[in-house]
Amino acid sequence: MNKPVLEVKNIWKTYHVKVLGGLKTYEVVALRGVSLKIEKGEVLGILGESGCGKSTLGKIALGLEIPDEGEVFWFGNSLKNLDRKTCKTLRPKVQAVLQDPYSSLNPRYKIKEVLLEPYLINVSPDKKEGLSKAQELLNQVGLDTSVLEKYPHELSGGQRQRIALARALMVNPELLVLDEPTSALDVTIQAQILELMKTLKERYQLSYLLISHSLPVVFYLADWIGVIYLGTLVELCHKSSFKRLNHHPYTELLIRSYLDPFAPSQIFSEIEIELNPPISDGCVFLDRCPVKTKDCYKTNPSLVKKTDLQYIACFNI
Repeated sequence: MNKPVLEVKNIWKTYHVKVLGGLKTYEVVALRGVSLKIEKGEVLGILGESGCGKSTLGKIALGLEIPDEGEVFWFGNSLKNLDRKTCKTLRPKVQAVLQDPYSSLNPRYKIKEVLLEPYLINVSPDKKEGLSKAQELLNQVGLDTSVLEKYPHELSGGQRQRIALARALMVNPELLVLDEPTSALDVTIQAQILELMKTLKERYQLSYLLISHSLPVVFYLADWIGVIYLGTLVELCHKSSFKRLNHHPYTELLIRSYLDPFAPSQIFSEIEIELNPPISDGCVFLDRCPVKTKDCYKTNPSLVKKTDLQYIACFNI
């Protein structure tokens, strides 16, 4: 049986934030016991509002951040125990496409150098082969090879994001972590990039960890949809059953906000903003939940299987 492309187990991450010139320090719990996995060829979409821990999860999945607790596995190998040789073999297989395609591309490099650098380091020192692959990938992402001699600032946002996708594919990855890959683009370009990512996934049999605050984006690309609230994975559901099952109250809030974005504010009247959420006792959504019961105060529930296609951290669903 094939091992998951990516698996994270019971991930906790806390940041210590200094304010008032360093006179006071706050603990910000970014992730709380998050566990999930992605099989080969699957797309897992992570949905949640800004500040919920989505990007932190992406950085930990990429090996760019070290969790306080828990483990990350690439292709069945724990990142805690990777030796240098194994890490060098696996590193190219896990790549990222970030939110801002301008800041993620070196402005001093021509596009040719941007694409060749990862290839020469991870695949082969042969520049001729690398250039040939770069031209092939540019064609597949819908760009003319003339952009090879241009700098990032000479390209539009959509073109730069296509370059970012081509760069990630230069090293033959199996997993792409997509951190808000379309949020910096206008609507029409977003649609083109999403369609391109779907095509590339099928062509190269890629797996995606898609991070977004947009339900339509996640619903378009993902096979599984995970919802994070204040660092806690409150729901994990397969897209095929998403529209017909009862959801976590926070997921319902997200769905309603997209179904009718111009609805009067009273649809949210029962849900208040919580600036100091409970950390140890009670459900993480407790103080904002309109359907809470006395059981919700006792413990913070972990994901519980509701059906074969849905897992929810809630006592009342």
